[in-house]
Amino acid sequence: MSTKTAIITGGSRGLGKDMAINLAKAGIDIIFSYHSKIDQANEVIKEIEDMGQKAKAFQFDANATESAKRFMGKAMQYLKQEKGALNFDFLINNAGTGTSNLVADTTEAQFDEMMNIHLKSIYFLTKEALPFINEGGTIINVSSGLARFSLPGMSAYAIMKGGVEVFTRYLAKELGARKITANTIAPGAIATDFAGGANRDDDDKRTIIANITALGRVGEADDIGGVAAFLCSDKARWINGQRIEVSGGMLV
Repeated sequence: MSTKTAIITGGSRGLGKDMAINLAKAGIDIIFSYHSKIDQANEVIKEIEDMGQKAKAFQFDANATESAKRFMGKAMQYLKQEKGALNFDFLINNAGTGTSNLVADTTEAQFDEMMNIHLKSIYFLTKEALPFINEGGTIINVSSGLARFSLPGMSAYAIMKGGVEVFTRYLAKELGARKITANTIAPGAIATDFAGGANRDDDDKRTIIANITALGRVGEADDIGGVAAFLCSDKARWINGQRIEVSGGMLV
């Protein structure tokens, strides 16, 4: 039985890195993207290879639609060389960044950047990937708790994440005949370098988050990766078209 393969965007750091590590622990080979920091990507590759799994990274710019085709082309070429077939099993659309501006202060350029990164790139990268996903495979799109609750300054980002959740339901419907599931993971506030790293570094913000979270703390990257690994396992084969919030009970 051949080893399954996952493609993860934004896998060199933060949530994507933890997803890649957790999937590798489950015996899955990893292809992932990085934006600019090849050294970080190489560190993740080494960590995965030390577990006995294969890993490869390619550059991807989620703010440039044409980058999706280039990234998928390189990934498919690699798969052809390594495994002799242009197919893989799991697609995780995770790459992203954030901007914080009140509606009154948001520029068209900032809005377009959020749209390109968090909605358009996911839509068209998934389109490029669809012919190559094996029957019975899985698509995971990363949304945000901000698509459910509202915090000032995050409107443009959250609008796109709401679109991702709708897109995911359509994927589940359209790919059912191929037994491909599609689900959304919606993290709450996580202590990474996202949006300048405030959830990690700003003690006042961390206290606020802890006080509005049922489990009483800010989330960590390793709170998320195991959920992705679960959704890529046979144990989750009957979960489809769902939004799974992973926030420790934030603003419940």
